[in-house]
Amino acid sequence: ISYAPALTTTVLCHHNVRHLLSCRLLEADSKSMRSMSGSRRNSGSSLVSSSSASSNLSHLEEDTWILWGRIVNEWEEWRRKKDKLLKELIRKGIPHHFRAIVWQLLGNATDMPVKNQYSELLKMSSPCEKLIRRDIARTYPEHEFFKGQDSLGQEVLFNVMKAYSLVDREVGYCQGSAFIVGLLLMQMPEEEAFCVFVRLMQEYRLRELFKPSMAELGLCIYQFEYLLQEQLPELNVHFRSQSFHTSMYASSWFLTLFLTFLPLPVATRIFDIFMYEGLEIIFRVGLAILQYNQTDLIQLDMEGMSQHFQKVIPHQFDSCPDKLILRAYQVKYNPKRMKKLEKEYTTIKNKEMEEQIEIKRLRTENRLLKQRIETLEKVRKQRSSCLPEENNMAALQEEVKQMKLRELETLRSFREMQDSVTELNTRWQVKHKFTQSCRRHWKESPKKNAMNELQDKLMTVRLREAQAQAELREVKLRALQQESQNQIHSKLIGRHEQERSALQDRLQMVANQNKALQAQLNEMKRKQAESDCKSKEEVMAVRLREADSMAVMAELRQKIAELEIQKEEGLIQGQLNHSDSRQYINHLRDQIAELRNEVRRGGNPREGHAGSPYFADFHLSRPDLERIYRDKRGITVFIVSGFQNKSCTNLYIQLLKLTLSIVAQKSFYWC
Repeated sequence: ISYAPALTTTVLCHHNVRHLLSCRLLEADSKSMRSMSGSRRNSGSSLVSSSSASSNLSHLEEDTWILWGRIVNEWEEWRRKKDKLLKELIRKGIPHHFRAIVWQLLGNATDMPVKNQYSELLKMSSPCEKLIRRDIARTYPEHEFFKGQDSLGQEVLFNVMKAYSLVDREVGYCQGSAFIVGLLLMQMPEEEAFCVFVRLMQEYRLRELFKPSMAELGLCIYQFEYLLQEQLPELNVHFRSQSFHTSMYASSWFLTLFLTFLPLPVATRIFDIFMYEGLEIIFRVGLAILQYNQTDLIQLDMEGMSQHFQKVIPHQFDSCPDKLILRAYQVKYNPKRMKKLEKEYTTIKNKEMEEQIEIKRLRTENRLLKQRIETLEKVRKQRSSCLPEENNMAALQEEVKQMKLRELETLRSFREMQDSVTELNTRWQVKHKFTQSCRRHWKESPKKNAMNELQDKLMTVRLREAQAQAELREVKLRALQQESQNQIHSKLIGRHEQERSALQDRLQMVANQNKALQAQLNEMKRKQAESDCKSKEEVMAVRLREADSMAVMAELRQKIAELEIQKEEGLIQGQLNHSDSRQYINHLRDQIAELRNEVRRGGNPREGHAGSPYFADFHLSRPDLERIYRDKRGITVFIVSGFQNKSCTNLYIQLLKLTLSIVAQKSFYWC
């Protein structure tokens, strides 16, 4: 309780809120909502008298206290069943005395194992202690709780930051996180503040924001730039024209959650919503601020915009934070689009990372190659100082010959130039002496004067000739140098031609391989098409066979049904005609016996079996005569079998015709 005056009620609320509210909730549970509605109705009469307004305000505060007390006591039920109402209440602001417990409940930081490690962490030493000590004085320097070099606020802030730097050594310490911890310490003791801060870093993407790479901050800036370009295109164009990058003003928004940009009461309202909805409120509030100041910002240059962000914007919503919150929720925000932007940014960063890795690899290879070249140069110098290698001897000898030839040519031209200079000096001396003598005898003869003039002209011509020869030698020397360079270039061209021809051969080989592969592909496609056609034909044939078999089966079933019917009809008809059939059979036997006698009288008789008639190798047994049945048309069928010899064909035919004529009137059918 001795942390600060502001913390006294916070700790009291945190530890005894259920005990303080138990009696009030029992009395006010039934009338709390009625009193809230009554307070809203009575708020319209605040213009009548100041006393009624103050009473209504006190009633409203009491109702708010009771409502939030119920929310804290029934937290799980509210999160599960009344989530929308809870969201609206948080957007309207959490009461100051309830912020500590509500923030812990929102962050699920009431019972954390790391809380038991806090005292042990304070006994350890952190490598970030110097940085933390340096930045503590710049954290809320005007707030009473953090004023003074050795104040209690600075001490507990140092403890929390040091403990977290030991828990998460990858992140360690970042300056922006101290403002968030400072806000937590204004509402709750240091152990609870430490637990809430750990939960914020783990569950609210703050850890990714404060990592040394700050990849999450880059993602937030990328998403915010897209929203700015989509919703405020004119302002975005103005920012780009003035080179006013988004990170210049928005980085602190995401790193400190507006705690260093807006006044503390307004930033605390935003932090209430952040504890429930996450970073979405930061995007909304940032766009709402830019939208509200768009007209003023477009008229300013880069320096003017910086001053506007520092001095004007932070104090625009001091008196009415609800106005800013309302504008923030009028901003268009699509979570699905933000997810797509996150994927795009991840793809871009992965590509950049691959490029950086490739550049780093190439630089490493370049450095290694340079070192190898230096090593080889040293080795070459050492070997060349001792004895050149045999494979380089021919090249070195050729180079020495060329150098000697150039040296001889240079010496020859130098000697010629020396001779010409000597000759010119001699002539000049002669001319000089001659002119002097001519001057002495100037008046002697005009012919001599003319001769002297001619000699002067001759000397001038010779001097010009010597100059021309010197220039000619210089041109020849340049031509020699050009020829050597041409030889070098021709060798390079020849080497390039060889490489080009090799590349052309390789290209031709690859093209041939491509053609062969294309031909194989076409052949495979053709075979695939043929196999598909064959499979289709086989399928059609199978289907046709199935159809034929189905038809045959249908016919067979029909025949079976007909045969069943015939069987039943035959049984009935056979029973009716059994007596008539016996009479006809006896009559036929008599006729056959007469015919056999006639045959015996007319031909060679043969003795057959006893009781079985034989007619010239024709044997008609008794069972054969008894094979009589009726077909479906009611015709009696008489089957004759037992032919043993074909020599008496005519007799057989006569016999059968006779038999047929005998039984024709009974509709016998001969088979």
